[in-house]
Amino acid sequence: MPVSTSSVRTVVRTPMTAMLARIVWLVFGLIEVLIAIRFVLKLLAANANAGFVQLIYGASAMFMAPFNAIFPTERFSGARLEWSALVAIAVYALIAWGLVYLIQALTPRRSAETVETVTNRGDGSTPK
Repeated sequence: MPVSTSSVRTVVRTPMTAMLARIVWLVFGLIEVLIAIRFVLKLLAANANAGFVQLIYGASAMFMAPFNAIFPTERFSGARLEWSALVAIAVYALIAWGLVYLIQALTPRRSAETVETVTNRGDGSTPK
């Protein structure tokens, strides 16, 4: 007597909106970390000729460009207090929050989707 078997495969899919939101938070988080490291390096009067310092300054320069002229940089004992970096961190955080909110507002589904697939094998007769 042939025996019928079945298997159930369950897959939980993360909604595309959640994936997009994670990407937005990741990208803007990296930008903010770069600017925060720049702020600390300038505050501690790091050697601008060091390779790591040049890397951070170069990578963050593009993101700091819109904010450079907002406040003057205060200097004391070789250290610099770059107020515009703090403004940049706050603005980029608000932009990220706004983009994530917009993504969630434009899509109706907010929960994960569960998909179950049932596969039957055999001739369809029931075992006796």
